[in-house]
Amino acid sequence: MERIKSNPVLGFRTAGSRAEYETGEMLRQEMERIGLEDIHKDRLCLDGWEFEKAVLRFRDAEGAEHVFQLGAYQTQFLTGGFQKFPLVYVGRGGAQDYAGRDVRGCLVLVDINQRDEWWINFPVYQAHLKGAAAVIAVQDNGYGEIDGEALNAQDIAGPKDAPAFSISQKDAAVLKEALQKEERLTVEFDASSRILEQTESYNIWGTIPGREEDMILLSAHYDSYYDGFQDDNCAVAMMLGIARALLETGYRPRKTLVFCAMAAEEWGIVNSKYDWSTGAWQQVFKLRPDWPGKVIADLNFELPAYAHNAWDAIRSTYEYEDFLKEFVEKLPVDPTNVYPQGLRVHCPIETWSDDFSMAISGIPSMVNEFSSAGFMETHYHSQFDRDEFYDEAAYRFHHELYGLLLMALDRVNVAPVNLERTFRALRESVRPVTGREDENALKTLMEKLEEGERLAREVYEAVRTANAGNGEPERDRRLQSQLLYLFKKAQGYFVRLNWHDEVLFPHEASQTNLRYLGEAVRQLEDKNVRGALEALYQVDNNKYAFQFDDQVYRYFTEYVMNQEKERLQWGAGRIVHHLDLSKQIRSLMEKERTRNTGVEPELEALKAMERQALGCFDDDIRYMIQAVDTLTEGLRKAKEE
Repeated sequence: MERIKSNPVLGFRTAGSRAEYETGEMLRQEMERIGLEDIHKDRLCLDGWEFEKAVLRFRDAEGAEHVFQLGAYQTQFLTGGFQKFPLVYVGRGGAQDYAGRDVRGCLVLVDINQRDEWWINFPVYQAHLKGAAAVIAVQDNGYGEIDGEALNAQDIAGPKDAPAFSISQKDAAVLKEALQKEERLTVEFDASSRILEQTESYNIWGTIPGREEDMILLSAHYDSYYDGFQDDNCAVAMMLGIARALLETGYRPRKTLVFCAMAAEEWGIVNSKYDWSTGAWQQVFKLRPDWPGKVIADLNFELPAYAHNAWDAIRSTYEYEDFLKEFVEKLPVDPTNVYPQGLRVHCPIETWSDDFSMAISGIPSMVNEFSSAGFMETHYHSQFDRDEFYDEAAYRFHHELYGLLLMALDRVNVAPVNLERTFRALRESVRPVTGREDENALKTLMEKLEEGERLAREVYEAVRTANAGNGEPERDRRLQSQLLYLFKKAQGYFVRLNWHDEVLFPHEASQTNLRYLGEAVRQLEDKNVRGALEALYQVDNNKYAFQFDDQVYRYFTEYVMNQEKERLQWGAGRIVHHLDLSKQIRSLMEKERTRNTGVEPELEALKAMERQALGCFDDDIRYMIQAVDTLTEGLRKAKEE
């Protein structure tokens, strides 16, 4: 896979690129070679990205020439060879960093920490509004921490005409040193970064046919940044390695096993907050919408040839936690040989990989835990994601673990969906909120959730009985159909996102906002402007109002709240409420600067916002009561089955 690349020096096999197409063809041939059947190339229509090169050179004051290789983000910038540009350094690239400076036509060097501060699209769009030619970002921790020479790439989540590139800390230090002597440098830049709107790519999949109509899906993505050894070459190889092992041992599955190499996981649509997992989202919402209801599980793989922690985990939807815990307890392979602290099950799934798109479509999904350790901050999405960081013991263990899990799922008579864990997690997520308009609704919700937990527990006992071989085939089919239907409904009812793409229940955003709004009100009542601002920083996406122009803040708010669903993909409808505090934040920042404690207008505005958030919270509680009623009624039907 690594031999096929868009950028001859750095790699890259990106969404819709020629390299991605050629890699897909190679994987199709590999599926044929190992003996998979019914091989398909499902065509995606998406926005592609071809990154061929980005090279910056300049001569320092002593006459020495420096040549730097740069990484890139999914934006359009074509120089047609080396062109001269002025280059300036603007610190962190916030609005205040441009005060009194003219950067029109310049390359703008900025420091960024995307994990702890803000995403790349904010300083890039800020620079774009100031007339900059492009941003060159240097990772100031957060990502690419393994080495001073590390470059980085992430999804851009912004418009294509606001270009961005990545430079290493080592190379940026040379530029910064030169910029200490003069405000701007003249550099030469040769870049070819091209957006291919409405192009095509392919999800490649084949099967080991089973005796039943049910399906089990295994998935991994084959696009990558740089070489992508862990992310996600090893995962594709592991998926096909499991397939080959099953075929060579003569395993005859009950269910049809589907092995799908997904395109366009890293990116795939221009100017969307939810611009990754495009291939997976299209696969189950547009190309194969019949899979939900037939596929009883998706085993998705990410970065599997590395021991990310002293423990390992299967990350899953709530509804499969009980089944997976039972599986882990009986696992014949000892995980402590590789992971001294053992093997766990984590819930819920996260948005960082394709399994999220699978789950919200109605396919219970899981992924090997990969996002909770240092690799994400050090090697991930850099040129240091390469084969020298390979852990054979971890890789072998994951082959065995997920091969055994696949066979365990293949043996079930009924998909092991258990809504009890979902209801319990929802109940545990609710925190007391004072001053609510509807004091009885919360009590009603809690009572209904307890009833739902009881019913779900009884239904799951019937599932366990059926899977122990004590069911009746026709009844088992009806029970499974109803449970998969309820699983899909639960994803629609309960899975929401916050502005940081974290998975939460519908009420949690308003609940969190109320906590911080209340704190801000208390601080202002005590004339503590700084304390109020620190609280407001935590409300929705308002932290961006602190650092960037209002036009930047509003652009990246509106494209979530007011954009067609297809462009929002898996994020559509997942953020329901938004509190715009930018006016109050800017007013309070000015009053803090001038030491003005006359904050009555802001205090009244925040109290009004608090009342609005209370209304949202009550609406969410009433909505969830209706949702729980619907699911509980469905469980009663399942119990009758």
